[in-house]
Amino acid sequence: MRGIPAVSQPGTLGAPRRRRAAVAAVTVMAALGLAACGSSGPSATSSAKGLTMWALNDQTILKQSVDAYNKDHPDAKITLRLFANDDYKQKLRVAFGANQAPDIFFSWGGGALDDYVKAGKVDTLTDAQVDLLRFTPSVLKSATFDGQVYGVPANGLAPVVLYYNKKVFKDAGVQPPKTYADLLTDVKKIKSAGVTPISLAANSKWPTLMYLEYLLDREGGSQVFDEIAAGSAAGWKDAPVTAANTRLQELAKAGAFGDNASSVSYDQGASTALLYTGKAGMELMGTWEYANIVKAAPDFAKKDLGYVAFPSLSDGKGDPKDIVGNPSNFLSLNSKSKNKSAALTYLKDYVLNDSQVDAYLAAGSVPPVNKLDAKLAAVSSADDKKWLTFVYDLVQNSPNFQLSWDQALPSDQADPLLTNVDKSFLGQIEPEEFGTNMSKAAQ
Repeated sequence: MRGIPAVSQPGTLGAPRRRRAAVAAVTVMAALGLAACGSSGPSATSSAKGLTMWALNDQTILKQSVDAYNKDHPDAKITLRLFANDDYKQKLRVAFGANQAPDIFFSWGGGALDDYVKAGKVDTLTDAQVDLLRFTPSVLKSATFDGQVYGVPANGLAPVVLYYNKKVFKDAGVQPPKTYADLLTDVKKIKSAGVTPISLAANSKWPTLMYLEYLLDREGGSQVFDEIAAGSAAGWKDAPVTAANTRLQELAKAGAFGDNASSVSYDQGASTALLYTGKAGMELMGTWEYANIVKAAPDFAKKDLGYVAFPSLSDGKGDPKDIVGNPSNFLSLNSKSKNKSAALTYLKDYVLNDSQVDAYLAAGSVPPVNKLDAKLAAVSSADDKKWLTFVYDLVQNSPNFQLSWDQALPSDQADPLLTNVDKSFLGQIEPEEFGTNMSKAAQ
């Protein structure tokens, strides 16, 4: 089995990026210190017996691993707290500042995790401790800094794909877009049919970022963002960045996202519902959306759900096989945990073990583990096998799998990034202003 194509490695792309990471780490440590001021809570990170763990509330299969551990360790269970996506990062930052962070915490890897690493908040993990060799090597790169691993992959591969409603497409007389020009044509025809062309949870901002990530890659190729991630503030002013923002605004002005996208939040599932109820023709989202759709609308998933890679750009420099998204999410170990031995047992024996791998495949998600071919071949459902093979091939054939920008960049750039993405989407700034603003934020 081929390894997943290399992902940009925050913290290992040269001196400029390392200097920026160090600055970001100082910023995080200062923020953590401020958060701790006036705290009246306990200073211990966990109780003497049992582990504490934080994750997102949509991690159903991950929760099953906790249940399995707790069944085997009834006298020292894991206490699991689940959070909404949009609130989680801030709550984790405050918890670390108050010295009340969990033993094990969920992250996206990349720059945000690197900030905690630089602040001395995360323990390294070795193959002897957690059996790292079972994981797809390139996926581990998003949690690897200066040659050390700080997180265990905890769920499925999550490239971003374009979902579509087959019935809406048929009624509007359109085909799944292969090129950006096709996408604009589909938007015009679906809008004329009285349906919102593309569902977008713009209120959450990060779904809008997915468009800019793909548009930049298609415009200028993966090397443009690679330079930015390596610490080049001037890279934000490159022509492809402006061109990508121009196309994002072009889509918005064409009515691609309807009139109410800024009022739609992802955590409530509204954007997903617009797709499966036929009120929208398409949705650009990570592969985790497949399981959400199957659960919420199984009949739709079986009959009318379609999916394709993001369209190519005929005059762009980027490889149309490039993908963006999250290679995986990770579980990391708090360096101040009093229960490290128990935490390592959980990470080694219960995270993405055979039963977890089977559960992810059954839920339509491809886990980032080696020697998966036989399990894929054994999937009984034709619909699931088609989906899993699509995702697997998408990743295997991609020259570059770009970690989402808000995760790849240092934490001090994440908020300015999302703010300026939203402003660009709303047309509140000119396309070139996006790059100017981000260049200032990166200095």
